[in-house]
Amino acid sequence: MTKEGRIVKGVGGLYTVLCGDGTELVCPAKGLFRLNGQTPYVGDLVQVELEGESAVIAGLLPRRTLTVRPPVANIDQLLMVVSTRSPVPNALVLDRLIALAECKGIEPAIVFTKVDLTPAEPWLDIYRRAGFRTEACDLRQGVTLDGRPAAETLAPWFAGHVTALCGNSGVGKTTLLGHLLPGVELQTGEVSRKLGRGRHTTRQVELYPAPGGGFIADTPGFSSWDAESGELMTREALLRGFREFARFEGQCRFDDCSHTAEKGCAVIQAVKNGEIARSRFDSYCALYNEVRNLQEWQLAHRPNVIR
Repeated sequence: MTKEGRIVKGVGGLYTVLCGDGTELVCPAKGLFRLNGQTPYVGDLVQVELEGESAVIAGLLPRRTLTVRPPVANIDQLLMVVSTRSPVPNALVLDRLIALAECKGIEPAIVFTKVDLTPAEPWLDIYRRAGFRTEACDLRQGVTLDGRPAAETLAPWFAGHVTALCGNSGVGKTTLLGHLLPGVELQTGEVSRKLGRGRHTTRQVELYPAPGGGFIADTPGFSSWDAESGELMTREALLRGFREFARFEGQCRFDDCSHTAEKGCAVIQAVKNGEIARSRFDSYCALYNEVRNLQEWQLAHRPNVIR
């Protein structure tokens, strides 16, 4: 007998598979995966063979997306949780994450937290103008910036999606999950005043059923998503990661404009006019400078190049 389901957890070589009929199976993967160089990931859709009391993952169904660090398959939305204070936002890190998500076909969304300590309005303005779904919350009170219940306001974001939840330790990821998934046992972490990092926080990826039939994944944090972890965007891919540049395509003086310093650049003029946020443009230039001199032969020897 064979069932199909989704891997929602993986620990020590055993995978928890949530089947279409609502049953959960805890089972290993067949040895042929190792022989074929394949690895099942949380989020994978799989075929499970059942024989008597035993079950084993026998096959992987086609993946929509895959991120190796953190290891999650088939996500179609990345929710970035960013605190306005302790730790303070890092625009370059946030914009790098957004660009990576965009290039992978994953929709970015942003929740700013700790708005009771530091205002979030400047950040909301930047990313709403860029065209992203964005909200600000006081997670201590469980409400949005304008006083609505955070869980009710954000719940529609997850319906029908597999959403990866990511953010630095201490920004409130686990607290936010607690509001969204009441009754689920989640571990929170204190923030070191010296380092601004969390302790005793989530260390493995797990999917939780979300309102509307989707799933929410908690992930280890921002640092594991950045380009230094092995994923590198080409110059062409980088442009796709800044969606607000798209409406100025073809308007520059030079066809091969890099949108960094050229005269007659429509993107630079849009920054001057306030149509594109200066911080977003600065992030683009910083990321562009990381890859502008890479040659094709160098890219050929790099793993996980996003083109």
